[in-house]
Amino acid sequence: MNATTLNEAMKKDASVVKRPATERGTTELGWLHSRHTFSFGNYFDADHMGFRALRVINDDVVEPGRGFGEHPHRDAEIFSYVLEGELEHKDSLGNGRVIKTGDLQYISAGRGVLHSEFNPSPKKRVHFLQIWLNPRKGGGEPRYAERALGKDAKVNALTLLFAGEPRDGAMAIRANADIYFGKLDAGKRLVHRPPPGYGQWVHVIAGDVLVLGERLNPGDGLAIENAAALHFESQEGAQFLLFDLN
Repeated sequence: MNATTLNEAMKKDASVVKRPATERGTTELGWLHSRHTFSFGNYFDADHMGFRALRVINDDVVEPGRGFGEHPHRDAEIFSYVLEGELEHKDSLGNGRVIKTGDLQYISAGRGVLHSEFNPSPKKRVHFLQIWLNPRKGGGEPRYAERALGKDAKVNALTLLFAGEPRDGAMAIRANADIYFGKLDAGKRLVHRPPPGYGQWVHVIAGDVLVLGERLNPGDGLAIENAAALHFESQEGAQFLLFDLN
């Protein structure tokens, strides 16, 4: 599924559509506090169904000792990035892990997988991003991997985390997408030159980012089409995700 508003502008010049954090959908269940960049669960907005292969960005906070019971997925590339606290994962592939702050988890659901996610702490919340991409084709064996980001993230540069075709130490995924982690010190800049024909999505995790004339703050997103180069800068320092999407 594609977004209507976010995908309708296909001009020769670079075009951007901002998705402010304050306009995201919400889920409040007492133990779960979620913000949805795109339609998800009981939150539906026909203008925000995804962007190219990017289908879900959920910003989740789970209270101590609570979580998501075992549930199925198929034909989805699923990423969890723990921002604060710990996230315990179990799945039908036999994996059982506790994902620490700053680490990423990847599941390619393929033809089908069951998994659960819990906050194992009795006292502290866990805050994490969960991201889904549509695979380039359905089916295939499910697979699982983890990546420790903290020690690998480059400063004032983009770190390639996952890629449609493996390169530069990135993990291969089953989607036509490359996913970068951006880290900027205060007053610094970096440039990204995307492949021809790709669109971009920027999601700010912390700090502030200025790109293509748009100032972004935590939780803000930006859809970009037809940009030959993206110049990122930050006044106070920033962390963000950049998706190159075919």
